Amino acid sequence: MEQVNNFVQILTKLADAENLTAEEARAGMSEIMAGNVSPPGIASFLTALKMKGESAEEITAFAGVMRENMVKVKPPEDCIDTCGTGGDGKGTFNVSTCAAFVAAGAWCIVAKHGNRAASGKCGSADVLECLGVRMALNAENAERQIACTGITFMFAPAFHPAMKNVGPVRKELGFRTVFNILGPLCNPASVKRQVIGVADAQSLEKVAGSLALLGPERALVVSSETDEIGIGSDTIAIEVRGGKTNKSIIRPEDFGLKRQGIDALKVKDADESAKIILGVLSGGKGPARDIVLLNAGAAIYVSGKALSVKDGVEMAKVSIDSGEALGKLERLKSLGGYDGRHP
Repeated sequence: MEQVNNFVQILTKLADAENLTAEEARAGMSEIMAGNVSPPGIASFLTALKMKGESAEEITAFAGVMRENMVKVKPPEDCIDTCGTGGDGKGTFNVSTCAAFVAAGAWCIVAKHGNRAASGKCGSADVLECLGVRMALNAENAERQIACTGITFMFAPAFHPAMKNVGPVRKELGFRTVFNILGPLCNPASVKRQVIGVADAQSLEKVAGSLALLGPERALVVSSETDEIGIGSDTIAIEVRGGKTNKSIIRPEDFGLKRQGIDALKVKDADESAKIILGVLSGGKGPARDIVLLNAGAAIYVSGKALSVKDGVEMAKVSIDSGEALGKLERLKSLGGYDGRHP
């Protein structure tokens, strides 16, 4: 086996726009996770990767290292995740967070993890705080939330302690990095079924390719004008199943929904995002509900509880209109989840 070069040599290779081998990628990420790389070194690594463009093989190797270093949760095997990579720059409300409650209201087991905003206006942790939800800070919290409510939100830094040196660098850089992609691939609950929204078509292919190598039971990788299934444009979707991929197009009209712009979905902060989420879960109509229906419908489909995304959308409507989705939020709020420290 070829001897892996040291971190400086790995940086040099990235700066020369050369893809890393799987072994080199593992070595580089392992050094970062071990705390052996300075903040300037991490910044150089992330910037060089961004300029070169990450390969599917690199992403898969990075994800493998992160999974080895994360705190693991043991939920039911059929749990799902719905998330976006962020970084689309559109400033919309937290669609995947709202969709998670709707999917849970349709009797899906949801294990979602998130963080505060790295470069956008509000991360899932920010909006959940405004909603009064206490995120799980350890495996026991998460498993208790799932057992009692069927849904958990895990505070990512608590489950990825090896990332402690990376967070400040990401925030300082301000642009989307490979960790936006890696986050959804490294759920502490090791979910086998998920919907991942990505910010651009190029990342779509890379994430789908990496997922195929990582071997989920069923996943949908989607991209539109935002990092989720959209209502203002066609959405490219790649289904990953059995190590194979299948591309399709999702259109709002195919679900009886009106195509419309995303201006009504934009928010200025986490508080405004929380208000929109509460409005949707309380039965409010409009574009926010429509985009949540599409994304929750996709999540219900990958869970196996619906035979198609269209059937999933119908189940999502029932989840909202019956009050089940809002009930999941209220039960999670009453349960709590952390040990005296707010994330």
